[in-house]
Amino acid sequence: MKSIKNIYFALAVLLCASFTVLHHGWADYDQTKPQDFTTTIEESIYENPHVLAKVKYNKEMYTVFLAPTSRMTDRGLTSDMIKKGTSVRLVAYPHKTEKGEMRAERIFVDGKKFELR
Repeated sequence: MKSIKNIYFALAVLLCASFTVLHHGWADYDQTKPQDFTTTIEESIYENPHVLAKVKYNKEMYTVFLAPTSRMTDRGLTSDMIKKGTSVRLVAYPHKTEKGEMRAERIFVDGKKFELR
């Protein structure tokens, strides 16, 4: 019985460690270089841990990390509002080392502002 508890404990530690490594906080993004632009959603994935949007910025494709789904729905931003073809304005920060990645501070849909942090 004790060995089973040890196995469960080891699995819990590994699981927590893997989420810690995979989680990307605000420190990875250059908050001194906000990008404020209007674009069209090319693709969106409305799933945890973060909603993602693929958009074009300066003629290049970017993956923009939005908020977790719970925060998005709590603030009134549904998956239908950011589906493919939707025009949005984003205020986002570029990743410090990963080209083609940003994290959004806010998004405007139909002129309505949604704070994401």
